[in-house]
Amino acid sequence: MSLAFVFPGQGAQTIGMGRDLAEAYPAARAVFDEVDAALGEKLSTLIWEGEQEDLTLTQNAQPALMATSIAALRALEAEGVSMDQVAYVAGHSLGEYSALCAAGTFSVADTARLLRRRGLAMQAAVPVGVGAMAAILGLDIEAVRAIAADAAEGEVCAAANDNDPAQVVVSGHKAAVERAAVLAKERGAKRALMLPVSAPFHCELMAPAAREMAVALGEVKMNDPVVPLVANVLARPCRDATDISSLLVEQVTHSVRWRESVDWMAGEGGVTTFWEIGAGKALSGMIRRIAKEAETRAVGTSADVAAAVEALGA
Repeated sequence: MSLAFVFPGQGAQTIGMGRDLAEAYPAARAVFDEVDAALGEKLSTLIWEGEQEDLTLTQNAQPALMATSIAALRALEAEGVSMDQVAYVAGHSLGEYSALCAAGTFSVADTARLLRRRGLAMQAAVPVGVGAMAAILGLDIEAVRAIAADAAEGEVCAAANDNDPAQVVVSGHKAAVERAAVLAKERGAKRALMLPVSAPFHCELMAPAAREMAVALGEVKMNDPVVPLVANVLARPCRDATDISSLLVEQVTHSVRWRESVDWMAGEGGVTTFWEIGAGKALSGMIRRIAKEAETRAVGTSADVAAAVEALGA
């Protein structure tokens, strides 16, 4: 079995996530404590007892999802699972930071501060109501790119997330994205759903946030990852910290090439098993639609940890 750890992105957040991990594993609890200390606030209280709308704010959701993912990883490590058993790591958008934290590129504290800064920068890049995103279901990436180009009409409209063979997200100016949703239906999409997001991620409107992240990443210590990162921008592995820093800046304005990343891992990378580390099961669903022969497992609770350890024979 060749194993990859993948880490979820925004949208997976739920009130209560990671709480049973923190209660069952001191090492998992320590992650939440470290994130709270790094941010100078009790983010853990918001995660476990707050309101969903507050948790969903970009600047909260990003470090919260990372904390939950690394808490799950620490629980696995407490049960004898080692990063030495992992062939690749990858993460969806903000999940790439979780993957890099797991692989030792960033400390937990630095990752939390980077993601808080990233969330605030992404929110500030575009005034609320100016941008939008929409999920196009039932059309492939080439069809959606053509739709985005036709819908732009001088505004920004781009394929932002190539999630799986039949799910592509477009991002850009609100009117252009709305035009793309209408065009997609006309051109055979099963559904075109406007997404409840606060900013148009992964398009050129995010350029101010990319500049902010270039500064932020220049201020933190980065190590080469102990496990290769299959990067969103490349859909190929990278193991050099300097290159990864540049890719993280580029990632803010470029498409998340998730379908290609999974396709590479399951093909040339030889991965047969994917574990989704943290909240939710969205990536597992995508992976099953991309790499139909691969085994997937979501690891976000203490029960999931026990089942995963048993499956691995750790």
